[in-house]
Amino acid sequence: MDSNVCHCKGKKFAAAILAVGIGLGGFFPGYFYYRAKMDSNFVTVKGLAEMNVRADLAVWDLKFVVTGNDLKTAQAQMSGQLGIIMGFLKNMGFKAEEISTGRIETNDLMANPYRNNETNDVRYILTQGVQVRSTNVDNVEKALNSTAILISQGIVFDSQSYGSPVSYIFTKLNDIKPQMLEEATKNAQAAAAEFAKSSNSVVGKIKYANQGVFSILPSEQTAGASEASQIDKKVRVVSTVEYWLK
Repeated sequence: MDSNVCHCKGKKFAAAILAVGIGLGGFFPGYFYYRAKMDSNFVTVKGLAEMNVRADLAVWDLKFVVTGNDLKTAQAQMSGQLGIIMGFLKNMGFKAEEISTGRIETNDLMANPYRNNETNDVRYILTQGVQVRSTNVDNVEKALNSTAILISQGIVFDSQSYGSPVSYIFTKLNDIKPQMLEEATKNAQAAAAEFAKSSNSVVGKIKYANQGVFSILPSEQTAGASEASQIDKKVRVVSTVEYWLK
């Protein structure tokens, strides 16, 4: 065979291989670009779930005050008033292990370097705290509404702690999380389905999910409402979910 003919065939073969390579080189980048554009078609939605719950723990802080000019007399008076409070709590049905007492705090006004020059009516101010920690939240609320009995017996409560002395706590958040997350995901999926319907798409698998933050709110969300002061509460979670669209 003539060498010129062989050389010519070789050049044609190389050109053919080059053409195939160029064709494949153009196909694959285009294919992956197409897939990338398809895979970027997703929708981000939020799913809300709410549940009404009831506090299962109450912490009640009572702080009472005794004043006087004789420290020994004031301490004896405080001991007597503590006995009155303990008797009241016992009559309300609280167990001994639900009640704890704090130390006596003594404030000697004469020892205050910033006192004014006017003569004070009393020298000593004694305060002591009693804490009730109970899972019987209804009984705590009942006792709180009956403290007028103590006031009628001469108990003076500290003004700073008397306004909102009870904290009602919900401790079983972890028990309801799975149920609420399931509901939030279903609501998110329903929102995604509505979006897909309007865009002639079909909801696919989950691309990304964030469970969100669980919030415990007061059941009655009025101005200035405090969650800790209400027995009935509302737990809320807003989950963010991204779905592929087909």
